Amino acid sequence: MSEATPGRENEDFVAAGPGWVVLLDGATAPAGVDSGCRHDPAWLVRRLGGRIAALLALEDGQPLPDLVAEAIKVTGEGHTGTCDLENPDSPSATVSLLRRRGAAVEWFVLADSPIVMDVGEVRVFRDDRVDHLPSYTLEGVRSSRNAPGGFWVASTKPEAAYEGLTGEVPVEGLRRAAVLSDGASRLVERFGRMGWDDLLRLLDEEGPRELVRRTRQAEASATAARGKRYDDATAVLVRF
Repeated sequence: MSEATPGRENEDFVAAGPGWVVLLDGATAPAGVDSGCRHDPAWLVRRLGGRIAALLALEDGQPLPDLVAEAIKVTGEGHTGTCDLENPDSPSATVSLLRRRGAAVEWFVLADSPIVMDVGEVRVFRDDRVDHLPSYTLEGVRSSRNAPGGFWVASTKPEAAYEGLTGEVPVEGLRRAAVLSDGASRLVERFGRMGWDDLLRLLDEEGPRELVRRTRQAEASATAARGKRYDDATAVLVRF
């Protein structure tokens, strides 16, 4: 399930097929920033996410970082003639992937959309480099994006794919997994309303719609903090 921020276009993308899931979370452009691109984050996640989904559907065993790099390259070629792809504020997105191959489930995360797995104990795969930047001013984030010592996202540089975190978990003993945009992980990460095991249980027993409903309640009652009050929320639960 994917739900947009109230009153705004959804900048998340999700797709699934036999044995795979892809989720992207587009970075909302700050007001007044020139991205050098005629396209918005919603365009990027649809193009990039669609390309990744198409490559996953081929089931050719291409390593996940190679697959993401190819998708970034092809997406860039689709608008290099109209947009300044050297602009550091070009539209960008997180990428989170699950793929079953034989007796293992492979995972990949680029930036902060987490994958949560229940293997008898809960394991969380999340790239938290964006949480440790020296500055969160516009200039500070700009200089840290897709740069050594900063954080990495899917945008215009295919090499960013190789900065993602990746691994695999045996299917045996794997009970369930959730792929989440950071808007759907807020009850744990931002509001502290529950733990990861509680979130998995909620998804399994009551479904993604209930997770989003509770998230919207928490957002509505939250006090001011860094970042957006409301966010697009996308959650996928996979049972094994």
